Amino acid sequence: MTSPLLNSLIPESTLSVAGLTEYIQELLQQDEQLLQVWVIGEVSSTSRHRSGIFFTLQDPHSKASIQCVTWSSQLSKLSKLPTTGEQLLVLGSIRVYPQRGQYQLNVWQALPAGEGLQALRDRQLHQQLQAEGLFDEERKHPLPTHPQIIAVVTSPQAAAWGDIQRTLQQRYPGLQVLLSPAQVQGELAPASIVEAIELVEQDGRAELLILARGGGASEDLACFNDERVVRAIAQCSIPILTGIGHQRDESLADLVADKCAHTPTAAAELAVPELMSLIAEHRQRQLVLKESVKQVLEVSNAQLQQLQGRLQWLQIDRQLQQEKKAIAWRRQQLIQATSQHLSQASQHCQLLQEKLTTLDPNRVLKRGYAVVRLADGKIARQASDLVPGEELQIQLEQGEVKVMVTEISISESYRDAPERVYPSFLD
Repeated sequence: MTSPLLNSLIPESTLSVAGLTEYIQELLQQDEQLLQVWVIGEVSSTSRHRSGIFFTLQDPHSKASIQCVTWSSQLSKLSKLPTTGEQLLVLGSIRVYPQRGQYQLNVWQALPAGEGLQALRDRQLHQQLQAEGLFDEERKHPLPTHPQIIAVVTSPQAAAWGDIQRTLQQRYPGLQVLLSPAQVQGELAPASIVEAIELVEQDGRAELLILARGGGASEDLACFNDERVVRAIAQCSIPILTGIGHQRDESLADLVADKCAHTPTAAAELAVPELMSLIAEHRQRQLVLKESVKQVLEVSNAQLQQLQGRLQWLQIDRQLQQEKKAIAWRRQQLIQATSQHLSQASQHCQLLQEKLTTLDPNRVLKRGYAVVRLADGKIARQASDLVPGEELQIQLEQGEVKVMVTEISISESYRDAPERVYPSFLD
């Protein structure tokens, strides 16, 4: 309990520790600028807990530092986790911790600082454009084999423009080269490059467009990762060949272009064939063709001579005469064989005719024989088959006679003779 004297000495505006802390908390946490603030610094220490990550962000040019925390619920949203020794660009809000009388930065997002941040943006743009299919090989145009007019988009003061002109003139004399000037470095470069590409397309003369710039720092080549430039290249109806930077550099413009080379000079070499090499290749093909034709002629002449020699040995007329004689001899043989077969067949037919004549029953009847038939029309062959009183029919050479059997006499010579089979001519 304070004494009355002490109470009289305390100013009316005096605050308690809690009151002061509350005032500071209200002052900081209601400041609009501190509700969402970007801070860049170097991570000097980190501590991982179940509740989140606690780390200190320090200014590398002074001893100033600030305590930071990212709660576990926000960790999955960070593009880069805090690591000691790395520079980060963090987004968060100021919060006061009353128990310790300290303030800290509650971090929602952390990005790599400096070049790392730009690389992250480029990577995100790369993923977006790739998802749209702008890097697909199917949508790219083939480069013309022998272009007669080439447009170049670059800075007229750049060394790349001189390198391209010199290389094209050396490789393909007489080629027409058009310059569409553009800024290739700085904040105004993307819009300038897009305008230069559009001017080439509107002109309509160029068969190929070269987009070029010499090497430099990564920030100098940043315009070739600009989304506007990439989309202008993708939408251009003229095939685009890029020659940007050095061997190690690769931009989004290179990925979307129809073809890319790593330097302006390499792009010029890729744009046109070397005329002297074409002439040498043409002459070499002529020599190969002449040699091939010569070999074919030699082989054909050798075959012709061989056939001519065979014709001389064959004596066609003589062979034709021999073949004619052989055909005539075979014809005669065929006639003789046919005549012989015909004669034999005629003789056989005559013999059969004679046999038929001999066996004709009418001729037998003409000689005075008769045919005796039973009542049922069957021929009577033996007297033993007949009975007295049976009616018979006698067939003579002319006419028939019906008779009746009155008496049957059988010769003794036939009684014991075996039964004979007589041929029937009238059955």
